[in-house]
This record gives sequence, C-alpha cells and structure tokens, in this order.
Amino acid sequence: MWEIRGGIQPMRVAICPGSFDPITMGHLDIITRACKLFDKVIVLVSDNPDKNATFTVEQKLDFIDRATAHLPEVESDYTSGLLADYMRDKNACAIVKGLRAISDFEYEFQMALANRKLNPDAETVFLTTQGENMYLSSSLVRQIAGLGGDISGFVPEVIQKDIEQALKK
Repeated sequence: MWEIRGGIQPMRVAICPGSFDPITMGHLDIITRACKLFDKVIVLVSDNPDKNATFTVEQKLDFIDRATAHLPEVESDYTSGLLADYMRDKNACAIVKGLRAISDFEYEFQMALANRKLNPDAETVFLTTQGENMYLSSSLVRQIAGLGGDISGFVPEVIQKDIEQALKK
C-alpha cells in the first residue's frame, strides 16, 4: 500500500506469465517496461502443455531472478494452475503480455478473453516489443545455443554461460 493525497491506494500488481524457457532480452524488455506501469510485477512461470520444456522450473526461476536482480519491483513465481485464479490469489490488477507480431495478437487476444471470462477483474495489457526483439524467441535461443552459436545479445549476460553450457551438444 502507498499513500496519495491523504488516502491509501492499493498496490498495483501485474503478472507477466510465460514459459520463459529461457528468459530472453525480449522478455526482459517487456518486464522492465511493465515495472514503469505497475508497483509490483510478478514474472510467472506457468506450465504450457503444448510445449516440452528444456529447463526445469527451478532453472527458469533462477534465470529470471538473476536477470531481474536490478529491478526491485520484480519477483518470480510458478503456477501449474489457471492464470485467472492466480491473479485473484495475488490481488493482481493486470496481465502483461508482449507482442512481437500480428500472429501473437490473435492467440493472446483469445487468452485475454478467456481469462476475463474466468475472472471478470482480469485486465490484459499488451506491450509491443522493441524492433530489435521482433524475431527473438526462447525456441530460437535454444536452437542457436544447441548448435554452438553465440547467443550474446539474445539473453541477459548474467545467464548466458549457464544457458550455453546446458544446451551445448
């Protein structure tokens, strides 16, 4: 809680959900910009049954914590449940999603409507990615690192070596 003009205002909490397998510079850009809009940002690792994770939940949370250590308003967490329920439990006011292209919007719009149906208080905020991150995805990072390529500039420097080591063939 914080005080403004004599009244107490609730903390504005946002959730940045994703698989973060691993966190990329594109993710970090969206998280950093969300910190300018909200008092607290929870980077939420969530299960996606359509994806086979490369990194464990513990590794993902560690990567997120190290990549966001300079952002005091960020915390990381994990859920295997519904995002709409998690939002309610954390008293969050918004879901923040990054968009790279029109194809992202179609899927994310559908998810926003479903979350709103499950939790009428669930607002979704879309942030467009910076131009230099439009092509960037976790799967691209995994592919490049797995083939021994240089992923500097694609992932935060503090986790780059760990990702390269884990994916080295």
